[in-house]
Amino acid sequence: MAWTGECLILASSSAARQRLLAHAGLEFVVEPARIDEASIKARFTADGRSASDCALALAEAKARQIAADYPWGLVIGADQILVCGDAWFDKPASLADARCQLQALRGRTHQLVTAACVVREHALIWQGETSAKLTMREFSDTFLDAYLALEGTAVLGSVGAYRLEARGIQLFAQVEGDYFAILGLPLVELLGFLRERGALAS
Repeated sequence: MAWTGECLILASSSAARQRLLAHAGLEFVVEPARIDEASIKARFTADGRSASDCALALAEAKARQIAADYPWGLVIGADQILVCGDAWFDKPASLADARCQLQALRGRTHQLVTAACVVREHALIWQGETSAKLTMREFSDTFLDAYLALEGTAVLGSVGAYRLEARGIQLFAQVEGDYFAILGLPLVELLGFLRERGALAS
């Protein structure tokens, strides 16, 4: 698809990221990237690289894939990695998987690393990364089962199986970090870059 001027493209199917951009007043196109995230994560863990480095690499890979089809666009790529102890968590594949993840996170503090970047043509022109620290409370299995029944498959779209903007907030005893980044984007920093770029009114 050809464009006559710069436009914003979000290389993500995340409903939370789409809401963040839309509520901030941005107009954008959604073109989800399809990359082999598992192999990239495996390579980074094998090399002893950090979750921050991996999240940035994943965000860039997504943006570069979509930028090939939108040469005049500003393509936003993003990714999140949840780290608890020595384990990296992915989005749950099923509600049963979500239950196991939440049981593993219960009563513990984890780090949520959020990375985003902007690619235009073949160039990485901006990237940002931040992390939040979240502590889950010691909720009961009865509460957990009720939570999953109410949230349903919506939790499958979130690493860690929680949506902080919804009932997921009830899982936590303490949350430290940028709220927008926890939802999926370092939004304030991204908007600042877009204003500097002239893509947003200043």
